Amino acid sequence: MDKLPMKSTDLTQQNYEKLAALFPNAVTETVKGYDEQGNAIIERAVDADVLRQEISAQVVEGRQQRYQFTWPDKNKAIVLGNTPTTKTLRLDREKSVGRDGTRGSIDTENIYIEGDNLDALKILRDTYLGKVKMIYIDPPYNTGNDFIYEDDFSESGEAFAERSGLRDEDGNLRYDMKQNNEASGRFHTDWLNMMYPRLRLARDLLSEDGVIFISIDDNEVSNLRIICDNVFGEGNNIATLIWQQRKGGGNDSRFVAVDHEYILIYCRNIGSCGMKWRVPQSEEYLKRYKEQECDGRRYYWDTLIRNGLQSPIIVKLQTPDGDTVIINSQWSQKRVEDGLKDGTVRFSKTSNGWSLHHKVYMGEGQVIRSLLTEYGNNRSAGQNLTALFGSAIFDYSKPHTLIKVLAQLCTSKGDFILDFFSGSATTAHAVMQLNAEDGGHRKFIMVQLPERCEEKSEAYKAGYKTICEIGEERIRRAGKKIKEDSPKTTQNLDVGFRVFRVDDSNMKDVYYRPDDLGQIDIEDMIDNIKPDRTPEDLLFQTMLSLGVFPSSKIEEITVAGKKVFDVADGFLLACFDSDVNDIVVTEIAKRKPSYAVFRDSGFADDAVSVNFDQIFREYSPNTERKVL
Repeated sequence: MDKLPMKSTDLTQQNYEKLAALFPNAVTETVKGYDEQGNAIIERAVDADVLRQEISAQVVEGRQQRYQFTWPDKNKAIVLGNTPTTKTLRLDREKSVGRDGTRGSIDTENIYIEGDNLDALKILRDTYLGKVKMIYIDPPYNTGNDFIYEDDFSESGEAFAERSGLRDEDGNLRYDMKQNNEASGRFHTDWLNMMYPRLRLARDLLSEDGVIFISIDDNEVSNLRIICDNVFGEGNNIATLIWQQRKGGGNDSRFVAVDHEYILIYCRNIGSCGMKWRVPQSEEYLKRYKEQECDGRRYYWDTLIRNGLQSPIIVKLQTPDGDTVIINSQWSQKRVEDGLKDGTVRFSKTSNGWSLHHKVYMGEGQVIRSLLTEYGNNRSAGQNLTALFGSAIFDYSKPHTLIKVLAQLCTSKGDFILDFFSGSATTAHAVMQLNAEDGGHRKFIMVQLPERCEEKSEAYKAGYKTICEIGEERIRRAGKKIKEDSPKTTQNLDVGFRVFRVDDSNMKDVYYRPDDLGQIDIEDMIDNIKPDRTPEDLLFQTMLSLGVFPSSKIEEITVAGKKVFDVADGFLLACFDSDVNDIVVTEIAKRKPSYAVFRDSGFADDAVSVNFDQIFREYSPNTERKVL
């Protein structure tokens, strides 16, 4: 019977262990002292000289010039991304919607998370490690406004200036550190420190053939490309799309009316990224293929004659009227003759004589162009939101038609799609629309900070206090409209979502640091769970600790008079009731779950706790037993 960690993975410790396994002679541990309980305080270190010898490579040292990209606090950003969190997700049933649109139901595989996305990504990492097929994000563009993602990088302008060398020889500030403008070193630094740890965590979530799309404008596109090269690898860059985000207007621009933004595309592993990378053909494209074979394959006739070729193939043929012609062809004599016999090549009469054509069959889709002009713009996005809400309640939303096309490029019908800068939940809308069109069951995971709406905004006047409220309502309305527009084909469409909020752990501090227990804390040993937490709260933190999807099917059953959560059809059975006796433990063991979890303080007496493992060894020895 083991104790659940109830926190995310410590990536620093994990990386140290990997290095120690590869090069044990390059790592050292030194006793730096002892704590109050007499336990040794260990300091870990890496012997760089030994490591250099082990890898036998040329190492650049000191101030030798080399290509690198760095900024103040980059190392802190790395540490921030690696540091584990004890925070968890708490379900909000009232905001949740079932797959059929029923308010208050949690019968759905989609997820919406309210909270800081850095915490959310850490919480999700162990569960969704290597399982997300597509990530789309539309992060802050760093236009000069203060960031709302307040990571632990706060310091005075004076301190930043001292570290960054932003004083002249006389000690005067070169820039005004109180202003977040483009002349300020903070302007790019704050943004980079915000993005870098989140992108590193995002990479961990991507599957081997997974893809990330990132929208950005001119303010940070160059920096974003460099940090993506650093995080994902330059060789995993697929392309940079240019999206025409507006049409017309811009006459008040000082120099040039900028009508475009960018979408950077990176994959986890370019060698595994052998996807279709095709989108359905447009109506104009389909018009070109007017003729069809009996099996439904569309085609058109293209010329085989190529005048002016440097090395033409001379083909001698007999025309339908009996004349003999010599033609410069792309194909060999035999191939042309075979095509004439099977109907894939034909003669066509022209004013200049005879022409030769061959059938060109339509492929499975059409390659997307790097210049995106036909998948919606800011105006169409605003019109769509206005149609849903009756007013323009959110500015600068991306059109869901654009995100839908990106999802068509790289996802299959059952994939996970993540957006951790969710905004108005455009990505969720796009996923539901695509599933409605192709019968898919892709699952979305949305994460959004509950940023307050300005009191003068249309959203606030309409009753929406936070951006999360806008996003959640959009999903409800969009899902309802999609089902109403296509009632016959969307009966099984999942338009629901479970709403979670990032919150502090359900466990008291003593759970994580029992050695810190003092006399005044002795009562905490009676129950190490916070008094305001419900069994459902404990269930979801348990699921996340065990790597079970928080969207998994959950049933409440009764076993020997106690409430038991049955997760994923018996994969996990969890009982957090008190006075759990041998009968309850035995009945749960007989069901042979993969995991069985109990509350440490929930056993009726010490005898039950002692018999616990023996009961499972008898009835279900392969079950992993855990306690909180």
